[in-house]
Amino acid sequence: MNKEDKFMAKTIQVRVDDQLKDSADTLFASLGLDTSTAVRMFLVAAMAAGGIPFAVIHTQTNRDAVIREAIARREAGERFYTIEETKAHMRAAIAEGTKNAII
Repeated sequence: MNKEDKFMAKTIQVRVDDQLKDSADTLFASLGLDTSTAVRMFLVAAMAAGGIPFAVIHTQTNRDAVIREAIARREAGERFYTIEETKAHMRAAIAEGTKNAII
């Protein structure tokens, strides 16, 4: 047994759909990695972080926080624009920017 075999003794098998595997292979290859190396990097990062090395959250949680923030802003007196008002402001800003553009 060589030194590398001593440290690379376990195998992990993961089932994923073909499209995900092909896309991941392409992505990692563009970074100069193979998928096995990328998975090893993930495991090392997880150990260093003491957990998943990125946020794992429910979308619902974020939406609830956004709604709570909007309610608080409204209660503080902030005005919210309708979609039509927002579009009008955007059109005016674009027109103003076009007038002042150096061509």
